[in-house]
Amino acid sequence: MKAKKNMMVGLLCLLLLSTPARPATTLAAIPIIGIIKDAVAIVIKAIDLRIQRLQNKTIWLQNAQKKLENVLSKVKLDEISNWTQKQKELYKEYYDELAKVKSIITYYQRIRDITQKQIRLVAEYERAWKLFQQDNHFTTDELAYIQKVYSGILNESMNNIDQIFSVVDSFTLQMSDAKRLEIINTASDQIDGTYDDLSRFNRQNIQLSLQRAKSNNDVNAIRKFYGIHN
Repeated sequence: MKAKKNMMVGLLCLLLLSTPARPATTLAAIPIIGIIKDAVAIVIKAIDLRIQRLQNKTIWLQNAQKKLENVLSKVKLDEISNWTQKQKELYKEYYDELAKVKSIITYYQRIRDITQKQIRLVAEYERAWKLFQQDNHFTTDELAYIQKVYSGILNESMNNIDQIFSVVDSFTLQMSDAKRLEIINTASDQIDGTYDDLSRFNRQNIQLSLQRAKSNNDVNAIRKFYGIHN
């Protein structure tokens, strides 16, 4: 994965840089972060709205199905044979539609879980990036490189959002459940991998800051700064 390669190269570059550390200069936020936030918000709003509509449809179908079941339960045994084909098909139609709606709701809930992972990824990036900019163990050039690696990771996460949009759109297109499930699983796996890449890169940079500490007090201060409790 490109992001993993960038991280290894990035860590090596940081270790080889010999420029004395100086107070960090604040760098601009990565532009794509705003796009990611907006895209995630759109996905969540669309999914919540669709889930609400489907839940309302589920209630209606369940009520209709119950009415049919009540009618069937009152039919005498000798009349069951006279149950019309139309009524049988209507009962099956309600049952099949209810099963379909419940399946779609499950898909939407999984998609919503993926978008929540994307939100956690963005939050982790923003938290770590804010701390790294305040850490005077990094030079401005090093911070610029860290930001470059972040851009690669965030761009990769944007691809996950594209896949999520394709799944949401798939419910209005001809797509098999197997293909839809494949896309959902791929998007979920990729966002997990991207989040792992980001977390690993952050840990590497924190470790580098600790290596540059000049005293035990400095080490303890760094650990406290990054919220490391063990």
